[in-house]
Amino acid sequence: MLLFFRVVGIILKNLFRRRSGVLDESLLRFRVWPTDMDLNLHLNDGRYVSITGLGRLDLMSRTRLLRRAVKRGWYPVVGAALIRYRREIRAFEKFTLRSRIAGWDEKWVYFEHTFEKNGDVAAIAYARGVMRNRGGAVPTRDVMALIDYNEPSPALPDIVSKFP
Repeated sequence: MLLFFRVVGIILKNLFRRRSGVLDESLLRFRVWPTDMDLNLHLNDGRYVSITGLGRLDLMSRTRLLRRAVKRGWYPVVGAALIRYRREIRAFEKFTLRSRIAGWDEKWVYFEHTFEKNGDVAAIAYARGVMRNRGGAVPTRDVMALIDYNEPSPALPDIVSKFP
């Protein structure tokens, strides 16, 4: 249920923020609540993945992609995610999620998510996502055109080759 309120908070906050650029970084601050924890009293590994979805939501909302995509019947889907845990984030600790678009190819958009606690990296996640409609995947060039972005993708990070 807490995740639902986080989603609503991000959407409402972005109604009043200025539009950001495609390559701008998203910065979200959170605290580990009991619904985020597992029996070890730290942020559950599955919750990390859920929280990366909030970072992508923030990026899509701030670029106005989400609003424009929904009007066309498009919806975002994650095709794969990779995560590396480095430090635990314990109960009630504050942490920051930094999200950015790392690049794209003809089909996929690649996201980088960095979890930070007290300035240290706690985890790094990568996800690849696609916009879909009834006919299947929407080409990335159409997605970028929807938000008036016509520049080429930045160089893709090496981690992209690890996706199945």
